[in-house]
Amino acid sequence: MSTGDILSIEPLELKFPFELKKQISCSLQLSNKTDSYVAFKVKTTNPKKYCVRPNAGIVLPRSTCDVIVTMQAQKELPADMQCKDKFLLQSVRTHDGATVKDINAEMFNKEAGHVVEECKLRVLYVSPPQPPSPVPEGSEEGSSPRGSVSDNGNTNGAEFSSASKAFVERFEPQEKSSETKALISKLTEEKNSAIQQNTKLRQELELLKHEGSKSRAGVSFIFVAFVGLLGIILGYLMKKS
Repeated sequence: MSTGDILSIEPLELKFPFELKKQISCSLQLSNKTDSYVAFKVKTTNPKKYCVRPNAGIVLPRSTCDVIVTMQAQKELPADMQCKDKFLLQSVRTHDGATVKDINAEMFNKEAGHVVEECKLRVLYVSPPQPPSPVPEGSEEGSSPRGSVSDNGNTNGAEFSSASKAFVERFEPQEKSSETKALISKLTEEKNSAIQQNTKLRQELELLKHEGSKSRAGVSFIFVAFVGLLGIILGYLMKKS
C-alpha cells in the first residue's frame, strides 16, 4: 500500500494471471486520506495494451474509489513471464464539489505550482490458478472397493471385470431363451387358430357341396317323371286316335 499524503493506493503491483488470448483484469483501490476533494489520473507506458476505467476521476473526502485495469488478450507468451510495463498514478487536491468534467492536464502540472503526488505501479504476470487434481477412484475413506478381493486381500480389477463379463454371458442366453419361447408359443397359437379356421371352412364347403348334390338329384327325378308322364299322355292320345 502507498502511504502518500493524499491517496492510499492498494496494491502497488498490478498482478495479472496471464493466459493467452484472454482479457485479464485487476483492480486498484484509491483511498482519500484528506478532507479535500482529490483528482487523480492514471497513465501507462503501453496505452494500447491496457484499458483503465476510470483513467481519471474524483475521490471524495475520506472515501474510496476503485479503478479496473484490463489487459487486452495476448497472442504470445512473454519471455520468462516478465513485463516491463509500468503505470503512474497522479493525484492532486482540488476545490470542493469538483467533478470529472473539471479535470484537466494543467491540474497535474508541477511547474505551475500544483502539489502533485505520484505513485508508480509495477506490472507482474503470475501463473493462472491450477484446477485441483482429480482424486483417484477408491482412494477416499469409506468408499466401496471397485474390484473383487483376491486371496491375499488385494483388490483385483481384472478379476472383477472377468466375473462381470461371465455373469452377463451367463444370464443373457437365459433372457434370450425366454424371449424365444414366448415368440414360439405365440406363433404356435396363431398356427392352431389358422388350422381351426381352415377346418371350419372345409366343413362348410363340404356341406354346400352336399346340399348342391341333393338339389341336382331332385331336379333330375322331376325331369324323368315329367318325361314319363308326357310319354303316357302321348301314348294315350295315339291309342285313342
